[in-house]
Amino acid sequence: MTASVERTALTLDPAPPPRLNTDAELVSACVAGNPAAERALYQRHADTLHKLAFRLCGDLDTADDITQETFVIAFARLSQFRGEAALRTWLTVILVSTAGKVLRKGKWLRTRSVDLDDRIAAPTGPPPNHELARHVDTAIAGLSDKLRVVLVMHDVEGFTHVEIAAALRIPTGTSKARLSDARAKLRSVLANHWEDRTL
Repeated sequence: MTASVERTALTLDPAPPPRLNTDAELVSACVAGNPAAERALYQRHADTLHKLAFRLCGDLDTADDITQETFVIAFARLSQFRGEAALRTWLTVILVSTAGKVLRKGKWLRTRSVDLDDRIAAPTGPPPNHELARHVDTAIAGLSDKLRVVLVMHDVEGFTHVEIAAALRIPTGTSKARLSDARAKLRSVLANHWEDRTL
C-alpha cells in the first residue's frame, strides 16, 4: 500500500455500526462498552419503565428518580443478564425493587399533582371522568403494596402473569390470586363510595 493510499484510508470515516434490532444485541454492545447502544437501550425502555414507576409511586419527580436509579443499577449489572427472561422483565425486577423502597415509606400519591397522561395530548372523544379517576387512584393507594404492584403491572401496564411472576419472583398462581384480591377490594371500595354519594 502506497503512502497516499494509507493516508486516504486513515481519513475515511469508519463504517457506521450495524443497526441493533434486538435487546440481546443491544445488551452485548453495551457490555462491550458501546455508548450508542446504551443510549438506544435506555430510549427503548425508559418510557415504559417511567410510566410503571409513576403508577407505583404516584409522583413524577419520584418516578424520575426511580427510573434513573433503575438504569444506573441495570447498566452496572448488565453483564449478569443471561437472557433467561425478557430484558423488559429483568429491568422491571430492578424497578420494582427500587420503587418498593419508596412504597414502604408511604409516599404513594401524597405529593401527586399531575397525572402522567396529562402530559400527553388529550385524545379525541368524550372528556375523561377526572372525579372517577381520582377515586380509583385513592382506592389503589389503599391497597397493600403486594396487591398494588400486581394490579398496576397487570391492569395498567399490561404485563402478563408470567412476566409479573418473574419480576416479583412469585408463582404465577400467586400473581393471579393477588390480582383477584386487588380487584375485589377496589370494587368494594368504589361501590361503597358511590353508595355514599347517593344517600
